[in-house]
Amino acid sequence: MIIGVPREIKNNEYRVGLLPVHCEALVESGHTVLVESRAGEGSGAFDADYRAAGARVIGSPRDIFRRADMIVKVKEPQPTEIRLLRPGQIVFTYFHFAADKPLFDAVLRSGIIAIAYETIQLRDGSLPLLTPMSEIAGRMAVHEGAKYLEEPTKGRGLLLAGVPGVAPAKVAILGGGVVGANAAKMAAGLGADVSILDISLPRLRYLDDVMPKNVKTLMSNTHNIRDQVREADLLIGAVLRPGARAPVLVSRKLVRQMKRGAVIVDVAIDQGGCIETSRPTTHERPTYLVSGVVHYCVTNMPGAVARTSTTALTNATFPYVLEIAKKGHARAARKNPALAAGLNIVRGRVTFPDLATQYRKPLTTLPEVL
Repeated sequence: MIIGVPREIKNNEYRVGLLPVHCEALVESGHTVLVESRAGEGSGAFDADYRAAGARVIGSPRDIFRRADMIVKVKEPQPTEIRLLRPGQIVFTYFHFAADKPLFDAVLRSGIIAIAYETIQLRDGSLPLLTPMSEIAGRMAVHEGAKYLEEPTKGRGLLLAGVPGVAPAKVAILGGGVVGANAAKMAAGLGADVSILDISLPRLRYLDDVMPKNVKTLMSNTHNIRDQVREADLLIGAVLRPGARAPVLVSRKLVRQMKRGAVIVDVAIDQGGCIETSRPTTHERPTYLVSGVVHYCVTNMPGAVARTSTTALTNATFPYVLEIAKKGHARAARKNPALAAGLNIVRGRVTFPDLATQYRKPLTTLPEVL
């Protein structure tokens, strides 16, 4: 198989789909790897490294898309890339279709085989290709929140930890999954007063056992959400419905009741956001104000720490890349139920149930397309 790795062109996205070590393994297995020139520079991998690994470095993204049987990316195809997609081509990347109907429609028309990192799911319900980026995003959420709480960035002028004689800042986290747990550990480690809310009592019991004493666990309900949002200096949105749009838990009316200069970091923005006032932002222009509240809603947070996040991501994605390259998408999906869950759109047909429901499209079962 010919595998193509284009350079990411989303705003301030420095990650790359494969590192030289993975290209070497693919070449040794008899595959051809085409890497766009400078694709890995932001992650510390240079053209010479890819050539030494046996990959062919290509100057034009058009040539990559024209020749590759499978495209391996990090972020969803951008408008200029969508025009280069070929019917029957496999594209393996984060898509987050539930938050982007124009992308969904364009991919449906393109005729590609869209395999989404974020919906690959193991039997225990875990999301192995979403987890590493969720870990990073959860930790970054606290870093960014702490920065934007400073006065020069329109925040309340608070130090998360406080100091002797001064109370620490209050951090409220909506969602106790991977993002929320990592955010809670980071905020607690900095000395903040942390509350984490979730709808699962077993998950709350687990978090209560493993978290430091300055982390309180609360059942996620309308009353507790309202109280915590009003009191929060930093509010982190960390809810997830795999492959579906995030539920909106905080209304515009409730945002107006927050403290002036409080900060919202909506990590769920990739899936539409869990705050009504959230809208996607970029690393270039990461924040905006609504009712005096700072909103940070960057859709590719881990892209800013590409050397860490590319390694963490490709550690998880590469076994699936190799499996698809060896067997093709159909045989690989038949053999591996986790990979089958990643199939969202196959040659113009919707194969992921939540997307079919959300966009009112006929659902095609996997046996019909495999």
